[in-house]
Amino acid sequence: MAEALAAGLAQALALRIPAAAVIALADGFGSGEPDPEIQDLLRASHGPNFGLAYLPGALAYDAAADRGLLSPEAAADIVWFDALITNVDRTARNTNLLLGQGSVWLIDHGASLYFHHAAAPETWPARAAAAFPQIADHVLLAQAGDIHAAHERLGPLLTEAVVTSVVAAVPEQWRGAAPGIREAYVTYVLQRVANASAWLERTHQAQQHA
Repeated sequence: MAEALAAGLAQALALRIPAAAVIALADGFGSGEPDPEIQDLLRASHGPNFGLAYLPGALAYDAAADRGLLSPEAAADIVWFDALITNVDRTARNTNLLLGQGSVWLIDHGASLYFHHAAAPETWPARAAAAFPQIADHVLLAQAGDIHAAHERLGPLLTEAVVTSVVAAVPEQWRGAAPGIREAYVTYVLQRVANASAWLERTHQAQQHA
């Protein structure tokens, strides 16, 4: 769920992410796999699965060696995006950035949007304005440009129609059956953009010490 939502939002913001798709794995897929652990994973994956296109020859982004490949504005856009989706997993230890085809690509957003682990969807919007202290560990923070300028660039792109479309594209069985859950996701994202002052300021403060 987090992967699909993050990918849809990234695409709406024109951030580079490999082509995303939901693919269906039929019963019996991978039955010839000899490793029992992988067999268990494959059996548990029957039905719709989220995936990103393979980037042939891509290498992990090195924050020191590859720094010049991202402008301050591009780095700020990625930092802003990760603060928006509360992504805790783009650090120097695990950048979740790939360098391939002359570009830097964003991957692996499974550790984002953790607000939806709260028990009741009606409580989610209240979390939308929360600061995101983990942004201090972001691998691109030191090279990012003005985070407020990034907000001015990207925030207006996430209109109600765009966010509604992104949420609607997620398979219903992943969203869950709770009444109003689709609307709760849309409301959370829209309110996080509209009430960004707390997490923007926390990000700006972290930049001063990066």
